[in-house]
Amino acid sequence: MKKMIATLVAGLFATAAFAQTPAAPAASVPAKAEAAHTKAVVKADAKEAQAVVKADAKEAKAVVAAKTDVASAKTEAATTKAKAHHTAKKTKAKADAKLASATAEAAPAASK
Repeated sequence: MKKMIATLVAGLFATAAFAQTPAAPAASVPAKAEAAHTKAVVKADAKEAQAVVKADAKEAKAVVAAKTDVASAKTEAATTKAKAHHTAKKTKAKADAKLASATAEAAPAASK
């Protein structure tokens, strides 16, 4: 969308620059001056296009960095979840072992 707007604005300026009627008759304007003007206009358009490309590249780089950050956060979240699951499983196993041990100790005492 930004590229389209930038292109339309650049086209508007280019059209406006060439659509103006010259103040003096065309015969009185030297060809060198007209060529210099045209060259300056083309150079300005090229600089504008280059600035737009740089801005778009910077934006794309920021988007990639953001996507990388999101991917990193997702990976980190998955690792944290896995660790939490492992810790909970280990704690449950210890609790089950304690229960089994207590039950085993209570069974011989109950039979006496």
